Amino acid sequence: MAFYGKQPQKLGKLVQEYMERSPYRKQFLRGRILSLWPDIVGDAIAGQCRNLHFDKSRLIVHVHHPGWRQELHMQRFSIMKKLNNAVKDDIITEIIVRA
Repeated sequence: MAFYGKQPQKLGKLVQEYMERSPYRKQFLRGRILSLWPDIVGDAIAGQCRNLHFDKSRLIVHVHHPGWRQELHMQRFSIMKKLNNAVKDDIITEIIVRA
């Protein structure tokens, strides 16, 4: 089997390089953030949230009760930092919580 001068590479490395150059990189990371949400905030808070979505770099979170809105509002900077660290990029610039 001829490689035409190229050495075989690990699949994980190739996928990572592709994602770094992909024009859809930010959309992929936004989707990853949405999937990481329950792990970062915990089951209690995640169970109160609905309709998480992005508006450009702002993460919009809707909650069922104004008390949960207050709780998330107080923790929004900590949550934003944890989510951005999890994807190793500053995808979220602001978290907006609505009841």
